[in-house]
Amino acid sequence: MASKTEQLRSEITEQIINALESGNLPPWRKPWSTTNAGPHRNLVSGKPYSGVNPLVLELASQRHGFTSSIWATFNQWKQAGGSVKKRPDNVKPGKWGTTICFTAPVTKKKRADDGTDKEDKFWILKSYTVFSLDQVEGDFDHLRPQQPEPNKLFENFEAGDELITATGANIRTGNRACYVPDGDFIMMPTKESFHSPADYYETAFHELTHWTEPEHRLNWDRKGEGYAAGELIAEISACYLAAELGIPNSERMDKSGAYLKSWLKALKDDNRAIFRACSQASKANDYLLSFVRTPEPAEATA
Repeated sequence: MASKTEQLRSEITEQIINALESGNLPPWRKPWSTTNAGPHRNLVSGKPYSGVNPLVLELASQRHGFTSSIWATFNQWKQAGGSVKKRPDNVKPGKWGTTICFTAPVTKKKRADDGTDKEDKFWILKSYTVFSLDQVEGDFDHLRPQQPEPNKLFENFEAGDELITATGANIRTGNRACYVPDGDFIMMPTKESFHSPADYYETAFHELTHWTEPEHRLNWDRKGEGYAAGELIAEISACYLAAELGIPNSERMDKSGAYLKSWLKALKDDNRAIFRACSQASKANDYLLSFVRTPEPAEATA
């Protein structure tokens, strides 16, 4: 019988596979804009979810038609003065809440051959059930998304420029977009040559994620699990960054479509693959954001 951890990995992977096979945009490519409340985040900590959780929460939002990006557990909503609405008749039992997960360290003492006790440390997945603000009754109007004034719709694009500049990355103008490891520089076409600002920032964030690969930065190698896996990491990280900075994702599928079959095969062959990709994407996202923000201690808050 599969362990609870393996079952959870399989269930989440199956959700993402179904989404990719549906023909719609992948769950990490939601066209974020300032008309919604930004990345999926926790009510209590105010922090965005990381790893695979933003994908899981986005799939739940698409499935139920949620518009809010604020989530919390049943008890967290209760403590805040709210109450989770009764499950609608058209939602199957056990499917009204959304299961998210975090890794947690577990240490056990193990008797060695020489008779001494040694600590054996390993990681397990801990799961929580959370509910969207849209599923809750209470005085939370101040948390609900507000429609911005039309002339302010794209004002946050300057946040993307600030991050790009703050990294200090060597970005050169050229006729293609790529990161060149040997010279440790990024090649980018001019901003004006892109179809939209969203295309430009998404491409820049994608290449900046590859820029985090060298040993003196995050020391990860796209070749470890195949080139397509590295592209998946960069793709997810770019979308996480856009959501964090309030910049809409491009809805073009040029690059995603080229790797879709490879990603589907990887996910079907290994239910840990999406977790590894999302984990590395979150690390790259945090590293790049550290250039413009003061880092905070990580908390495993549901």
